[in-house]
Amino acid sequence: MFENMDKHLYNTNTNVLTEAEQLWEKCLNIIKDNVAYSTYQTWFVPIKAVGLNDNVITLQVPSQFFYEWLEEHYVELLGKTIKRVLGRVGRLEYRIMMESSSNKHNPATMNISGSAYPKQSKDSNFIDISLKRSDPHDIKTPYAIPGLKRVQIDPQLNSNYVFDNYVEGDCNRVARSAGIHVAQKPGATSFNPLVVYGGVGWGKTHLVQAIGNDVRRLHPNKSVLYVSAEKFINQFIDHSKNNEVNDFIHFYQLIDVLIMDDIHLFVTAPKTQDVFFAIFNHLHQSGKQIILTSDTAPRDLEGMQERLLSRFRWGLNADIQAPDFDTRKAILQVKMRQEGLEISDEVVRYVAYNIQSNVRELEGALIALYAQATLNKKEIDIDLAKRVMKNFVKTAAREMTIENIQKLVCDYYHVSYDRLLTKTRKRDVVLARQITMYFAKKFTKQSLKTIGDHFGGFDHTTVIHSCQTVENLMETDMEYKENIIEIQQKVQLASA
Repeated sequence: MFENMDKHLYNTNTNVLTEAEQLWEKCLNIIKDNVAYSTYQTWFVPIKAVGLNDNVITLQVPSQFFYEWLEEHYVELLGKTIKRVLGRVGRLEYRIMMESSSNKHNPATMNISGSAYPKQSKDSNFIDISLKRSDPHDIKTPYAIPGLKRVQIDPQLNSNYVFDNYVEGDCNRVARSAGIHVAQKPGATSFNPLVVYGGVGWGKTHLVQAIGNDVRRLHPNKSVLYVSAEKFINQFIDHSKNNEVNDFIHFYQLIDVLIMDDIHLFVTAPKTQDVFFAIFNHLHQSGKQIILTSDTAPRDLEGMQERLLSRFRWGLNADIQAPDFDTRKAILQVKMRQEGLEISDEVVRYVAYNIQSNVRELEGALIALYAQATLNKKEIDIDLAKRVMKNFVKTAAREMTIENIQKLVCDYYHVSYDRLLTKTRKRDVVLARQITMYFAKKFTKQSLKTIGDHFGGFDHTTVIHSCQTVENLMETDMEYKENIIEIQQKVQLASA
């Protein structure tokens, strides 16, 4: 049952509390010798002993997730340790801090008795040494570079994203300067974490990957990893299903510079927030650099745990604004140099003036202009620019809806629209549903939750899993890939 902190533990009997702390210190000394250092720091250091009564030690843990994790993975270790320190009659009770509490000085808590621990055998005088983790390089990693004897992490960076081609303007000057500073001294500046936020297509991903590439150039011995929040969530789900969350956490705790893109997606994934909190704490305490991006300012991330938001404020929150006219013009000129294009200043100014939304549309317009000039064997002049821009803006303005995509896929696979919205597991319906979710995410701006709602109430994890399944099958099944390409052409034609 919910209750406020028992003040008598702190006020009426200080000796009891001190004794509890001393006994827990003895327990920690034993635990430290039986788990990896990162495990010890993540799952045992945050625990506080808050009471001792009739050989029952009360341990305060930060959250419900923390309690569940201890009970699932370390119940035997805790049980044996407590019995060794307190004797056979020793027992454990948890006090869980409730995250919903608004009173930080006297937070709400919930007391839960510990599980019944496995009985010790007669010969069991010590904790099973097999609980100790092996060498960190034995940890499974989804980013290992194949063919190397020693595990090296593939940073997942785009080598084209560097500072040299990241155009500086009033819209991004602070974020860019902070990024250069971080790249020079990762983990050793006050910009940790560095949180870059701003609208879609304003250059966040380019900037943070430029930081990662510069770190690799300046500090070749440091491990760098770029990962989207969506992929991180998907990995967590997969590792949870395979009972490998421990390996998942330990792997991310090995990274020197972690770059996480689109953390606003965490707001609908509370369990993932718990795991990321553990990873964040370990990295920050170890002096590792954390770089995050979000479409929304951290203060506006409704659904994000307050403890995470407070940590995001430890470093620098740098916003990126929509590029102004001069910046848009400079971006086009950089892109022209990269592609070896020669376009008059009049045309460049016209494109920069008419596309004000984001960098991706700017680059898309330039590619469309070049393609039309090449196919029609015409010079890129202002008249061609006006025709291309008119078509480009018209196409960009029309957005495909989830309902239209559903109907297109249903027609292609001869599945009724009503069946698509049911939760049946029949293969033909599941196939159509997964592909429809994939294209809904690809061609609409709807959130994962909204997409799931359009299919009769599936959650965001189902949408993520469906998209990943489609991508995986496209890599292994050529016939399936050809079908996807054909459907995509129909979707694109319908939105033109």
